[in-house]
Amino acid sequence: MKALLLALTLAQQAPPDTTVPRASVLVRPLASLIIPGTGQLLAHQDRGAVYLAAEVYLVSRYLQLDHEAMSEQRRFQNLAFDVARRQYGPTRRDTIFEYYEQMERFTESGSYDRDSGAAFVPETDPRTYNGSVWLLARRTYWEDPAIPPDPTSPQYWKALQFYQARAVGPNFQWSWRDHSLEHEVFRDFIKRSDTAFRRAQNQIGLLLANHVVSAVDALISARLTAVAGRPAEMHLRLGPGSVRQIRFSVAF
Repeated sequence: MKALLLALTLAQQAPPDTTVPRASVLVRPLASLIIPGTGQLLAHQDRGAVYLAAEVYLVSRYLQLDHEAMSEQRRFQNLAFDVARRQYGPTRRDTIFEYYEQMERFTESGSYDRDSGAAFVPETDPRTYNGSVWLLARRTYWEDPAIPPDPTSPQYWKALQFYQARAVGPNFQWSWRDHSLEHEVFRDFIKRSDTAFRRAQNQIGLLLANHVVSAVDALISARLTAVAGRPAEMHLRLGPGSVRQIRFSVAF
């Protein structure tokens, strides 16, 4: 009987076990990493609503900018097909964005093969896109770009292969000649599409930052709670461009 009373007395005098399992410490940070603010809301911290509201705003803003960018992209693609490419009777096929960037820079693509016979003759006018590609090929592989080597020489064939791999083929030729106004509108559509895409990418960066900050916030609060054995919070006071004040609070 005395031994039982002694055991009860020692149990009452012993400090309570405040050890928090490691798994439970990670639940809130992981929840915030997946959906910002949920870790804070699980701990009944009101600022979780701020993280969640920021997530909703950033996602909606990204979708809006992405839709705007795609709309502008369809506009410059349609304009290019209807004005600059139509005269060549092309098949409606899309291609890489760099193609439209060259359409922005050059008024004409130039011919792909200037000789309709058996011999292959590249475009020679450097003011056209294909002509500029052939000039670059000659400068790369010929000793003198103005003096052609023997047509059967390796230098000539390497330049020709370079041209054929990069020049615009018949189905993608274009010309903005006599359509300078439409060309300017085309450039404006590309600029607006690029701007919208860049701003949408910035929203992705902000989204990732919101996930990370919310997770770190939840992790610090959870660790403080585990160490103190009581509910604990970290408070940040933000200033222009930096954190002005960090304050910790522990409930008693």
